[in-house]
Amino acid sequence: MNIFENKYGDCGMRYTISLIGGKWNWIILWEIYKLKIIRYNQLKKNLNPITHKTLSAQLKYLETNSLIHREQYNEVPPKVEYSLTEEGISLIPILEKVAKWGNEHKNIEI
Repeated sequence: MNIFENKYGDCGMRYTISLIGGKWNWIILWEIYKLKIIRYNQLKKNLNPITHKTLSAQLKYLETNSLIHREQYNEVPPKVEYSLTEEGISLIPILEKVAKWGNEHKNIEI
């Protein structure tokens, strides 16, 4: 029995949500997808009002789960770029459907 089965049973939905759940992860993945490669400061600017602490934590989480790639260049000032991994790219059809659904329903009163 692997860790996934222990923690989530055999539920693909739970596993997926465990990887990309949270307030910012979907939006971070979407922003990186739109620009293909993005630097930290541009990402933070695009995600205003996200805090530095939250963005840093979410980027580390997404990197740990192999959804994004972090490339650090040894320059002054330091340069860090983020891009999607193949695993992250595989989520794009889902994100596109979520965005489409939101655009179609955002003006409907609930």
